[in-house]
Amino acid sequence: MTDSQFLIPNSAPIVNLDCKSAWNGLNDKEKKYAHFLSRASWSGGLICLLQCSPESPIIFYLLQKLFRAQPVKEFGEAAKKICPEDWEAFMTYAAAFYANLGNYKSFGDTKFVPNLPKESFKKIVWASAAYGKDSTTIEKIWNACGDNMYSLEPVQKQMGLGDKGISTYFSGNCTLEDAELAQKFLNEKKISPYNTRLFKTIGDDEKPMYEVRLAASDSAGEGAPFGDFKFDGINFKVTQGDYGYLMSKAAENLNKAKEFAANENQSKMIDGYIESFTTGSIDAHKEGSRNWIKDKGPIVENYIGFIESYRDPYGVRGEWEGFVSIVNKAMSAKFSNLVDQSETLLSLLPWTADYEKDHFLKPDFTSLDVLSFASSGIPAGINIPNYDDIRQDDGFKNVSLGNVLSAHSKGDKITFLTEEDKKLFSSLKASAFEVQVGLHELLGHGSGKLFIKNKDGSFNFDPEVKNLITGEKISTWYLEGETWDTKFSTMASTYEECRAECVGLYLCLNRDILKIFGHEGEGADNILYINWLNMVRAGLLGLEFYTPETETWRQAHMQARHVILRVLLEAGQGLVTITRTTDEDGQPNAIITLDRSKIETVGKEAIGTFLRNLQVNMVIFVILWVIYDLCDDL
Repeated sequence: MTDSQFLIPNSAPIVNLDCKSAWNGLNDKEKKYAHFLSRASWSGGLICLLQCSPESPIIFYLLQKLFRAQPVKEFGEAAKKICPEDWEAFMTYAAAFYANLGNYKSFGDTKFVPNLPKESFKKIVWASAAYGKDSTTIEKIWNACGDNMYSLEPVQKQMGLGDKGISTYFSGNCTLEDAELAQKFLNEKKISPYNTRLFKTIGDDEKPMYEVRLAASDSAGEGAPFGDFKFDGINFKVTQGDYGYLMSKAAENLNKAKEFAANENQSKMIDGYIESFTTGSIDAHKEGSRNWIKDKGPIVENYIGFIESYRDPYGVRGEWEGFVSIVNKAMSAKFSNLVDQSETLLSLLPWTADYEKDHFLKPDFTSLDVLSFASSGIPAGINIPNYDDIRQDDGFKNVSLGNVLSAHSKGDKITFLTEEDKKLFSSLKASAFEVQVGLHELLGHGSGKLFIKNKDGSFNFDPEVKNLITGEKISTWYLEGETWDTKFSTMASTYEECRAECVGLYLCLNRDILKIFGHEGEGADNILYINWLNMVRAGLLGLEFYTPETETWRQAHMQARHVILRVLLEAGQGLVTITRTTDEDGQPNAIITLDRSKIETVGKEAIGTFLRNLQVNMVIFVILWVIYDLCDDL
C-alpha cells in the first residue's frame, strides 16, 4: 500500500485566482502587454518540467495529448465505463501535476504518484480519443513514462543530490563534492550559476569531465565565457543552448510585448531579458532587472527568468519563474504607507545602523492580482531581484500577491489548536498573514547589508565596527564578487527565510505598524497573537517536510518555521507548550498553546536575540549552525 504522503487525496481543493475585475480595468494596450508577457512566461514555464524530473516532460506530453483530443466531459464518460471508481483519482493526479508543473510537490519536493492502480490508469488512457486516433504514439509515450510515474524507489521519493534524491539540475552521477568543485570553477571564471546545469561524464582515462550548460537560445558557444578549461587538473567545458527552443520562444514573445511597453524603462528591461535569454548572459538579466526596479508603479507588473534557488539541492541554481500581474491600488496604499515609514521601522530591529545599508533605497511595494504565474508554485509575496549586488546598490521591489492571499478553500481542517484558538485563528489568519507577508518581504528580505572587502583593499563598512555578539572588531567578511547564495549554498534559503520570518514576528508587536494595516486596539492585539500562533503551529507542521531516512529538510520555509518554534520552546517560562493527546479513535495527537501574556516579554526577547545572531553572522559571513543544532535531535 502506498504511503499517503506520496498521494494527492481526491478531496484536495481547487481554488480559483480571481483576476477578472483587475483585467477588465486595463486598457487595450495594457492588455496586449500583459498578454505577450504571459506568453513569454509560459513559453519558458515548460522549463520547470525539465527541472523537475526526467519523466515530467513525458507525463506532460501524455496529458496534453489526452486532453487536447476531446472535451474532458466526453473523456470522463468513456473512462467511467471502464474504471468508474478511478476517474476522479485520475483527474486529481492530472490537476496536481499541472499545478506543480511536474510530479514532485513544489512545496516540499516529495514525489506524488497516482492514487489509482497503474493498470487502471492505463485503461483510462486506452479509453481516450487520443488513443483511438493514434494508439501507436500514445502507447509509446505511456511506455516511456508509466513505470517512473509510479516508481517510489528510495532515491525517487524526494528531490536531492546523489543518493539523497532526484535532481535534473545535475546529471545523475553528480554528488555534493561535484557541486562544490563546480562552484569553485564558476567563481574563478565569474560565471553565475543561476541559469546553469552541471553534467559529469567519465572519460576513457577514468577521469571526470564536467559540462556547465547555460540556458540560451544561441548554441554556438563562441567567445567568453564558453570553451574548454582546466581547473585543479580537471576538465571543464562551458556551453550555451540549454533549453534552447523554449528560451527562443520566451524571447520572441518578449519582443512582441515590447511593442506595447508603457515607457523606456519597460523597453530597456525587456531588451535586457531578451539578450539574457538569447546569449545566456546573467549580466544582461541584471541590466534588465535594474531597469525593472526603475519602473516605479506600473499598472502591469512582471518579472521573468531563473529566479528562486529553493529546488537546487546545492542552493544556487534558479528555477524558471515568470509572472504577470495587475496592481490592486487600494491594497497597495497600505504597503505604500509601510514603505514611507520603512527607514524608521528598520531602526526598531535589534542591531545597529552599521548593519544596514548606507542608504535605504525605498522600493516599490504593491499588492498585485496575479494574471499568470509560470512556475512550480505561487508564493504569497516576493522580494526580488535576488542579485546581492543589485539589492545593495540599486534596490529591489516587494510584491504581495493579493488574490493568492485571499484564495483559500472553506472548511479546511485546523489541527493542533484548542477549540477557542481555532475560532480566532479561522477568522483572523488571512489578516494576520497579510501583516506577516508585508513585514517579511519589505523589512525582512529588504533589511541588512553584506560586509564586503573590495579588490582594492577598501571596505564597504567601517572596519572599526564591533561584532554585536562578541563585542570584538569585525574579522570576517565577503570578498568582492562573492554572494550570499554561493557562500552559504545549501543553507542559504533556510537561513534567509528564518531571518525574514523573525523580522515579521518581531515588528508585528509594534502597534503603529499594525495601525498601517488597519488594526487597532483589541483587534491589533488579536492580530499579533494569531500571527505568532500561526508561526508556532507552522513550526509543528514543518515536521511533515523532514525526511528521517536522508536526514534532510525538503522545504526552506518550513525548516525555518520549525527552528523558530524550537527557539520559542527553549525560551521556556511557559511561552509555548506542546501537549500530547489522544483522539477519540485512539490515534496520537498534540495541542500547541501560546501564552499571549508572554509574547511581548519572553517571546520578544527570545526572537530578538536569535534575530540579532542571524543578522550579524549573515552580514559578516560566519555560518550560524544553530539552525541545524536546533533540529539535530530529530
